[in-house]
Amino acid sequence: MKAETWMFASCSIFFVLVTPLYYLSSGDITGTTALVMTFLLTTLVAFYLGFHASKMQPRPEDRKDAEIAEGAGELGFFPPFSWWPLWCGLTLGLMTLAVGLHQWWLFIIGAALGVLALSGLVFEYYRGIHAH
Repeated sequence: MKAETWMFASCSIFFVLVTPLYYLSSGDITGTTALVMTFLLTTLVAFYLGFHASKMQPRPEDRKDAEIAEGAGELGFFPPFSWWPLWCGLTLGLMTLAVGLHQWWLFIIGAALGVLALSGLVFEYYRGIHAH
């Protein structure tokens, strides 16, 4: 994870250099605040990755003398197809439409359906053929 740490650290350095230049050239406080928050976010991710990289054994990607065959094997669990993200997105769209139209009854219906869809997404691997 050292490569990822350096990538986010270099982004943090870029944002800390660009932010004052942006403020001095534009005087826009909103954009400056967004750049400060972006700097903080990239710094947070860099520290997180750096902290975990120091506690892990070096991966083959982090060593210069590693062979390609060392990276072979199972990479992790990747879920199969799922319909639940579609239903979560549709209920969120319904709730957003309801707020835009000032129809609070429709928002409540969307929230109830959203709870069902989110529960289905969270508990998808506890039932059926993909149960663990």
